[in-house]
Amino acid sequence: MFNLQSLLRPHILTLTPYSSARDEYTGKEGVFLDANENALGSTTDSGQYNRYPDPYQWAIKERLAPIKGVRPEQIFLGNGSDEPIDLLIRATCQPGQSDASADNIIIMPPTYGMYEVSATINDVTLVKVPLTAAFQLDTDAVLAAITPGTKIIWICSPNNPTGNLIDPNAIRTILNAASHALVVVDEAYIDFAETASWTSELDNYPNLVVLQTFSKAWGLAALRLGMCFASEELIRVLNKIKPPYNISAPTQSLALEALDHEREKNEMVAQILADRQVLAEKLLSLPIVQHIYPSDANFLLVRFTDAKAVFEYLINRQVIVRDRSKVKLCEGCLRITVGTPDENERLLTELRQYNGPTTPDVSAHTGSVTHPEPVSNA
Repeated sequence: MFNLQSLLRPHILTLTPYSSARDEYTGKEGVFLDANENALGSTTDSGQYNRYPDPYQWAIKERLAPIKGVRPEQIFLGNGSDEPIDLLIRATCQPGQSDASADNIIIMPPTYGMYEVSATINDVTLVKVPLTAAFQLDTDAVLAAITPGTKIIWICSPNNPTGNLIDPNAIRTILNAASHALVVVDEAYIDFAETASWTSELDNYPNLVVLQTFSKAWGLAALRLGMCFASEELIRVLNKIKPPYNISAPTQSLALEALDHEREKNEMVAQILADRQVLAEKLLSLPIVQHIYPSDANFLLVRFTDAKAVFEYLINRQVIVRDRSKVKLCEGCLRITVGTPDENERLLTELRQYNGPTTPDVSAHTGSVTHPEPVSNA
């Protein structure tokens, strides 16, 4: 049975968090002489920012909760998803251990790089269990890697950089088997997938954590606003160890504005999905393209005859894609974000003019893009 208290580092249990001025008085009206702010105003023409923002962003959480089908108390907002990634590790993993019983986290490469970066920064043991050739969990290998010291298991679905959803049955197996650890499902690209979010399972799995972001479908990457959904108990812990005012007032204001435009967000997602299909079909007409992997995200993982050469060629023409050719299981691949129709056509035009190697690698799939059946976690 999952017990968060036994998962946390001992000093976190007894930590007295910083008490901000807005913790002591949460009202909106009054004469505020408590926080040593500049009462005369701000040195900017774009708004008044002389008062500290709500440290717990309740207005956003109350607006966001019905959209996500959760309770406001199950939401943590961070400076991008990178902040909750770091906080989850710091809350649970004792750094500097190297013996067999060391606290550890498990990742499944190829996957989002910040899991490893945060583990390394925090000096925490990292266990890597590669995905299968089909970019799915090697469930037996994951189960074998779990130890009593395993604190967090990271699963990115839809996965980055491969773009595919992870089999929900495999995720359920891990959730049930790792009842002493947190299982984090990173859904940064979930808005582009034809499946329900794992947020609907929060009350069924106390060890489940779900990450999402405003950076992708909502088009707010510059705001650096990430969402973490978890049990109310875990959210209280994250609130205890976060910086007092981690989300700025302008970011909170713009996020609230964005949440009033959910219909527009959905329309943009629909256009991106349509453009992704067109882009994939046109890429396949190029002799330098060997294979396009199924995508449930706003990007395509594309295998080229000579990915490094194509990448350098595009860079020289100021068309910037992501070189993933040195990533395990992604050899020979570039990750291409779906741009505007004009940007996509610019990419295609440049690729049509490329006159480098076109001989396909016989070990790779050629000339096809596959479309998997929608995967549901329900």
